[in-house]
Amino acid sequence: MFRSHTVDSAPAASRPLMEATIAEFGQLAEPVARLAESPETLDGFLHASHLFESSTLDPLSREVVVMTIATRNGCRFCVTMHTGRLRKLEAPAEMIKALRAGEPLEIERLEALRQFTARVLATTGEVPDEEIEEFLAAGYTTRNALEVVLGIGTYTMSTFANRLVNVR
Repeated sequence: MFRSHTVDSAPAASRPLMEATIAEFGQLAEPVARLAESPETLDGFLHASHLFESSTLDPLSREVVVMTIATRNGCRFCVTMHTGRLRKLEAPAEMIKALRAGEPLEIERLEALRQFTARVLATTGEVPDEEIEEFLAAGYTTRNALEVVLGIGTYTMSTFANRLVNVR
């Protein structure tokens, strides 16, 4: 139903976004090719993703947030792609396995982040103060808490869109 666009077949407003993605990553990822059908959706995801990547959360923490969302939302492509990112970050194999299974992490700080992310999702942001305090006690900041929300928004959009357009 949803076609996989090339730069030539995509709507005009999606073409510069696709070209920028190719320039940055050396190829056109399937989600980008399919999301190109809606320049607004593609631009929204790419912009939000860039903002999340520039947050004060370190790269490994960002990947914990993304994997927590991807596994919860059942986005196989996202889980596979972000498993690759975790490997590039030299994350321990046990950590990758736990994230893929939605299980507790051995690294306490990252487990606090995983739990906080899951709790924000489960409560649609209405996290009890004591649980926010636990997150802060693990070494994160109130800014980080809001950056988790940014990650949730970004990757909920991504996982839902990827599932809608049937990206495998």
